[in-house]
Amino acid sequence: MLVASTGILRGRTLPRRCLYWNGGSAVKRTVLRFGRGFRVIFGNRQSQAAQMVLSPGGSEGDAINRHRGADQWLYVVSGTGVAKVNRRRHALQPHTLLLIESGERHEIVNTGRVPLKTLNIYRPPAYRPDGNELPRARP
Repeated sequence: MLVASTGILRGRTLPRRCLYWNGGSAVKRTVLRFGRGFRVIFGNRQSQAAQMVLSPGGSEGDAINRHRGADQWLYVVSGTGVAKVNRRRHALQPHTLLLIESGERHEIVNTGRVPLKTLNIYRPPAYRPDGNELPRARP
């Protein structure tokens, strides 16, 4: 594997987010810059990464929210909160990893005084690049 800065390598221009060249294929890579709300980072046909920021007291989802065709892995980068999954409460704090399986109803609530920042992996992809949910989580 060859590490390179953005630019031209072997006659090919690499995308801005791509910094690695691996046997003829570009490896997707980025530095997370948490802003506000929910943002799809990138993905492929099998999986997808997104980041979410909830303000203190904010929430995402509700008692009927679910991803019909995708599992969601939620990793807490910073902040504290509660995940309500199928009416059960799970504490969230930095370095917590939570699996929300396909079809499980869930809500994420920021119970802290600072933004709750999470990295979310969906398999298969659950959202379009603009953040709108895909029907039945298909690319």
